[in-house]
Amino acid sequence: MDESRKRLAKKYEKIKLTISITEGILSFILLALFVVFGYSKKLEILVFQFTSNSYMALIYFGLIIGAVSSVLSFPVDYYFGFKLEHRFGLSNLTFIVWLKEKFKAALVGIVIGVPIVFLFYWLISSYENWWLYLAFIVLGYSVVLAQVAPVLILPVFYKIKPIENENLKEIITKLCGKAGFRTKGVFTFNMSRLTKKANAAFTGLGRTKRIILSDTLIEKFTGDEIESVFAHELGHYKKGHIKKSILYSVFSTFIGLFLISQIYGFLLPKFGYQNPWEIGALPLLALIASVLGFITGPLGSAISKKFEFEADRFAIDTVMNFASFKSAMEKLAEQNLADDEPNKLVEFWFHSHPSIKRRIQMAEQYYNHCLAVGSI
Repeated sequence: MDESRKRLAKKYEKIKLTISITEGILSFILLALFVVFGYSKKLEILVFQFTSNSYMALIYFGLIIGAVSSVLSFPVDYYFGFKLEHRFGLSNLTFIVWLKEKFKAALVGIVIGVPIVFLFYWLISSYENWWLYLAFIVLGYSVVLAQVAPVLILPVFYKIKPIENENLKEIITKLCGKAGFRTKGVFTFNMSRLTKKANAAFTGLGRTKRIILSDTLIEKFTGDEIESVFAHELGHYKKGHIKKSILYSVFSTFIGLFLISQIYGFLLPKFGYQNPWEIGALPLLALIASVLGFITGPLGSAISKKFEFEADRFAIDTVMNFASFKSAMEKLAEQNLADDEPNKLVEFWFHSHPSIKRRIQMAEQYYNHCLAVGSI
C-alpha cells in the first residue's frame, strides 16, 4: 500500500477498535448494573406473572433483554456496520439490504441458539454437574454445525457456485491432488453483494469440507496470487488445523465451563440467589463468561496465529513462488483496508491473524531458508 492508503487503514483500524472496546465495556457495565441493582430479579418476577412455565418465562426474559439490548446497540451497529464501511469505501450495501442482512443473521442465530439455551436450562435445573453435560452437548452441536454450515447456513447469506474459470479450476484441482484433498468441486461465493473486501476460507467437515473463494478475490487477483491463497487454505487441511482446533475447543470448553460453574456457584448467594437455575441469575452467568472469555482470548488467538504461519509455510512449499504470495498478501491488505503493522498489544489481544507485514517477513525468511538448503 502507498502511504496514504496505510494512513487510511490505520485510521479505519483505530476507529473500529475504539468502537468495539467501548461497546464491550458499556455492555458489560450495563449488564452488571442490571444484576447488582436487582433489576434482573424484578424482571424475573414480572415474566412469571404471565406464565407459570419456566421455559416460557425464559423466552419472555430473553426477548425483553434482547429487545432492549438491540435498541441500545442499534446506533453503534449502524455506525460500525453500515456508516463506517461506506465512509471508507468498503461496503456495497444499501441501508435496506443492511437491515435485511441483520434480520437474517438474527433469525439464524435464534434457530441455532434456542435449542442450546433450552438444553442448558434443562441441565442447570436438573443436574449439579450441568457444566459437564453441557460441554459434551456443545461440542457435538459444534461438529454438526461445522458439517452443515457450507450447505445450509452459508447459502442463506451468499450464492455459492462452482468456479467457472477453467484455467483457475485446473490450477486449484492440481493443488488439491498434490495435497491429497478430496473435494466435490471448487466453489466461489458472491461476497461482492455485501462488500468490496476479499476473502477465502476452509469450511465444513467430512463430506462437506470445501475451500471457498470470494468473487472479489477471483476478480482482483491474478492466477498465481489465487494459487498462493488457495494453497494457504489447503495448508490448514494438510496440517490438521481443523482437528487441532477441535481438540483445543474440547479442552477450553470443559475447563471454561467448569470454572464458570464454580465462580457462578460462589457468587450466587452474594447476589441474593439460592439456586443456579433462577432465571434472574442467568445474566450473572453471562458476566462471568464474558470476563473469562476476555482473559483467555489471547490464548486462542495465539494458536490461530501459529496455524496461519504454518499454512503460509505450506503455501510456500507447495507453490514455490514467494513473489505471488507476497503480492497476494499486499493486495489483501489493500483491498480489505487492513493495518499491515498494528500495535503489538492490539495484535496480541484482539487479532486472530498475524499482521500482513509479519506474515510476509516470516514467509520470506522461510523461503530464503528453503533456497539455502535446496528444498525449493
